[in-house]
Amino acid sequence: MRVLCTTLGSPSHGRAQLPLLRALAAAGHEVRVATNEELAPLFRHDDLHVLTCLPEFEPQKFVDPAKDLAGIADTAALSPEEQQAAVMRFMVRALSGPMAEQLRELLRPVVLDFRPHLILRDGMDLSSCLIAEELGIPQLPTPSGASNVLDPALVHPGLNALRAQLGLPAQEDPLSIVRHGRVDYVPADFSFARHLPAPWAYRQTVNVDRSSVLPSWVARLPTDRPLVWAALGTALPMIQQRRDQGQQPDMPFEIPDPAKLLQTIVEAAAALDECTVIVATAGVPVDTTALPPHVHVTDRLPQPLLLECVDLFLTHGGFNSIREALRTGTPLAVLPQFGDQPSNAQRVEELGLGRHITDPTPDGIAATCGQVLADPGAAATARRARLEMLALPEIEHAVADLERLVGEHA
Repeated sequence: MRVLCTTLGSPSHGRAQLPLLRALAAAGHEVRVATNEELAPLFRHDDLHVLTCLPEFEPQKFVDPAKDLAGIADTAALSPEEQQAAVMRFMVRALSGPMAEQLRELLRPVVLDFRPHLILRDGMDLSSCLIAEELGIPQLPTPSGASNVLDPALVHPGLNALRAQLGLPAQEDPLSIVRHGRVDYVPADFSFARHLPAPWAYRQTVNVDRSSVLPSWVARLPTDRPLVWAALGTALPMIQQRRDQGQQPDMPFEIPDPAKLLQTIVEAAAALDECTVIVATAGVPVDTTALPPHVHVTDRLPQPLLLECVDLFLTHGGFNSIREALRTGTPLAVLPQFGDQPSNAQRVEELGLGRHITDPTPDGIAATCGQVLADPGAAATARRARLEMLALPEIEHAVADLERLVGEHA
């Protein structure tokens, strides 16, 4: 079986795909990954053929500011809810229109050369839906925040316009983009997908990076007080690095400054004086002078390993981080910034897994962390989520499911 996988966005998208791709390769299937230069290193240690045929993910390049960004150019004047709605409108226009069209032009030659039996696509790649329809092969989105928050009904008109342009039949059902299902590592009862049917769900491994090991200083931390892990994720530091290198185009909406955000988190950590707090900077500079001894600042740690022993995860709310916390039964305090993160924060509260931080000051962040730590309900619900995730079949079971799907469409 030949499988093509597309990977866009941040490194977390590739890490979410790796366990499934490894299982397919181990079963003897030929797997090719279509991605960009920035994300290609994620796959360098695996038996996968990587093609750097895609551009860096910059959706702002695919819209006409005068036409498509009307009403959202001055997001500073909007409420947080209005800003999020404006961002989603922008994403819908980009992903279902010019971005899908350009990605199709780049991917179609690869597909015609490789002739895959199956496409596993990034949630932000809607072009593969059109390619799969053209070739009569199945496609499934892999775990991503974009799949969770994009309403198929909103992207449907743009995709049908592209279908008409390409001579493909229009689709009546917006859910045609997940006609063959979707892959996730979260059980249906704890799904973060707002508009999609139940997934093909499999157990998420904690061993994505096979060389992961915690440093010895972590093992010497106090164990008689709560342990808190705080991290920014990968997207904001990546955007900041592009800015520093002069490679980040202007965005039509405000992107938070990771240095300011991180400084706020460090100040909140200092206020949690009854805890031990580890803060990961992802290489973003932060002032660590005069930090109290209970706060430990590091560039990065293997998050899936550390989450196995922490009492609270202070997170930006990216879907990869949320899933890793569910896998380890870790309660959450979510400080969302952009994209799917506000929706994820809301869903965390709906499910009782923790709290959405609505006061982004150091005192507000510390207060919310304290509330989650003092809430036995959050810990119990997180433990329930972990049990449900452990009850899922291992990722290797996906191979037989996908083989059967391909066989039905051969």
